[in-house]
Amino acid sequence: MTVVTADRPSNDAPTGPRRWGVVFAAVWLFYLLNPLEVAWSRRDTVAGWVALVATVAFAAVYMGVFLALRFRRRPGGPFRPFARRSTAVAALAVEVALAIVICLSLGQVGTTTAVYLAVIAVMCLPGWWAWAGVGAILVATYLATILVPGWEVDRGLLFGTGVAALAVWGLTMAINRNIELLRIREENARLALEEQRNAFARDLHDILGHSLTVITVKAELAQRLLPIDQARAGAEMADVERLSRDALADVRRTVTGYRDLTLAGEIAQARTALRAAGIHADLPSSVEEVPARLRDLFAWTVREGITNVIRHSRAGTCTVTLTADTVEIGDDGRGAPEGAGSGGHGLSGLRERAAAVGARVITESTASGFRLRVVGR
Repeated sequence: MTVVTADRPSNDAPTGPRRWGVVFAAVWLFYLLNPLEVAWSRRDTVAGWVALVATVAFAAVYMGVFLALRFRRRPGGPFRPFARRSTAVAALAVEVALAIVICLSLGQVGTTTAVYLAVIAVMCLPGWWAWAGVGAILVATYLATILVPGWEVDRGLLFGTGVAALAVWGLTMAINRNIELLRIREENARLALEEQRNAFARDLHDILGHSLTVITVKAELAQRLLPIDQARAGAEMADVERLSRDALADVRRTVTGYRDLTLAGEIAQARTALRAAGIHADLPSSVEEVPARLRDLFAWTVREGITNVIRHSRAGTCTVTLTADTVEIGDDGRGAPEGAGSGGHGLSGLRERAAAVGARVITESTASGFRLRVVGR
């Protein structure tokens, strides 16, 4: 088997969207240029230098938090806050302290940092804690513009802070939902592949199980006939060859997804197989009353039932009964075949086929033999 694999980039360095995400985050530091410019214009004072250092440190911590969250996330994994809440609180506390220093040094221009504080709260804190933090930042900013002399209420800043927090939260939710959707699709694809493999195994069992059983019976019969009737033994071996070729053709049709299976054909094959096994066959002469939607299922039922009769029952008589919505295979053998109660491969596969068309599989072991019945709806 040839396995095709795709090369994956190393996780040690950011590539593609991960790299551009960092660039995207860094671009938004543009809004810190205003306090940085004011601080630079006051570089001849201690307050100016304090604000300059505090602004650069604020930007560095902001990017540090983003990078930490960005690179702790596995490629293809969801975006999650810090595992330890204390880490998130500490990062947010450092930024709040730096923002206060900037405001004390420069005045109202320092309130620009409120937007970044709200974004960090959404990124670092889980669930409602994040929105509690955003609310506290908005309230503190609003109260500062009211209470500090010379400051004016900046509703645009308050609106922008709320919108920025909402945008980051929405982006995070969208990323996580998309990742969850991709995982669901991958799981569905895996389950579909598993179902396909199970269906192939079931079909292979149903086809080869029947053919090989008949081949075995005919080979044993030919071996017994060889010392006493070579002509008939030769005829039986010719049948073995024909059945082997038919089995090979069936396998090829199964591999290519084509089934040439008919209820009438299975009845005819059942007659031949039972005769070869020395079992008297009581079979229906017509299948016309069976609706088209049930014929494939009934054909598989006859194949599985006759295979079990020949292989397990040691019966003298086998009877197949057909009605418009029922097929029953009964024998006068030794009862339930091994695995019938627990659902061997054949009966398990038959139950799956029946369930697909809303039918039921009923097995019954009595003193007079075994009954396999499939009832359509």
